[in-house]
Amino acid sequence: MILSVNGIAVAVEADRLAELAAAQELLRQRAVAVGLLDPSVEDEAAVKSAIEALLEKEVVTPAPTGAECRRYYEQNPAEFESGDLVHARHILFQVTPQVNVPQMRARAEQALNTLLAEPDRFAAMAAELSNCPSGQHGGSLGQVGRGDMVPEFEKALFKLGTSGILRELVKTRYGFHIVAIDQRIPGRRLPFDIAQEQIVARLRSRVEEKALRQYISVLAGQAEIEGIHLEASESPLVQ
Repeated sequence: MILSVNGIAVAVEADRLAELAAAQELLRQRAVAVGLLDPSVEDEAAVKSAIEALLEKEVVTPAPTGAECRRYYEQNPAEFESGDLVHARHILFQVTPQVNVPQMRARAEQALNTLLAEPDRFAAMAAELSNCPSGQHGGSLGQVGRGDMVPEFEKALFKLGTSGILRELVKTRYGFHIVAIDQRIPGRRLPFDIAQEQIVARLRSRVEEKALRQYISVLAGQAEIEGIHLEASESPLVQ
């Protein structure tokens, strides 16, 4: 590809977009024009530093107002909610290609019935029967959040209202599980005061991206570019 900006040839590396190469050359030439970079300088780090100084000087990115932050907070509640958590234990009866599945299921059901009658034996039976390393720790899985486990196991953990030893086996790709849910910690929404800094950073990033696109568009409207099309505008008020 033959690419030039104001008569200056621009090399486009195989893993780089031509549009990006053209935009960087526009910014380099502008940095030279305003005295931030000597035209003879080719050092990549120096050019990058000059472009950063140029953008800081000429691209205005106002901070979002408190009202804008509040509006974003109210319109995107899911982004500021901590997930539900459970403290759970399990006993795994692992199914492998060599296992007789009906026999394994019958063994798991027998153990479940025993535990429903004698729940205090859970830790001892986990140590004796579980094919999961957690068996040596009473079957404890610790604190579990959504997305931490395979979907079929997660569905059982977060089923509304369930607690204690589940009365049915949970079947997953790994085998049959006896599951006990010891504690539920419902998710909560972060207060606006805590979320505001995060919102400011997110909204400012959007504004910066839009302002940069507008700025490059104006530079492109004032330049002669061959080999690639960049959205161009002659007006600094481009929307």
